[in-house]
Amino acid sequence: MTETASPPTLKRMPSGGNPNNNLEPVKDRRRRRSSSIISHVEPETLEEENDQQMLPNMNASWVDQRGAWAVHVVIIMLLKGFFNLLPGLTNEWSWTLTNTTYVIGSYVMFHLIKGTPFDFNGGAYDNLTMWEQINDGMLYTPSRKFLILVPIVLFLVSTHYSRYDLQLFILNFSLTTFVAVVPKLPLTHRLRITIPFLTGPAQIK
Repeated sequence: MTETASPPTLKRMPSGGNPNNNLEPVKDRRRRRSSSIISHVEPETLEEENDQQMLPNMNASWVDQRGAWAVHVVIIMLLKGFFNLLPGLTNEWSWTLTNTTYVIGSYVMFHLIKGTPFDFNGGAYDNLTMWEQINDGMLYTPSRKFLILVPIVLFLVSTHYSRYDLQLFILNFSLTTFVAVVPKLPLTHRLRITIPFLTGPAQIK
């Protein structure tokens, strides 16, 4: 296994002190394999762990709040109601599009976007997706289990109401497996697959 260093990016430090020191380089600490396509985000340094523990991570802590689980059910119901209103769309395709939209949307939210929209932890989460930030990276927590279970149940419901149509089954199964479930498994935790011209750096700027 070989290692290549990515060029450093900059993060903004808390206000105060010397104004010339507001920016400092942030290293993209990804351990790459020889192919440079698959990489793994290395554990945080002690300084980054201290920054993460300074304040609660509001970007990920909401998943444990009361009513957070019900939001997913409401979103699925709204999506199904929306697709039911489209003229000429059969019930089979309505459920398939509901599943497809939820799966892709959840992938973008939990696995594609990195960092946080809040600048209160000194950029300590810039290398991590929301899924990796949930419960401080602990695996098999109740929230994580729920987020894995939702797309699986939605797939089963979509398959049932699609009357087990083979083409729709393959579409729903492929999306649910490779987009909604596999990225949440421990074997893909902190794993990065770089696709040229499609995927960006490991952290937001």
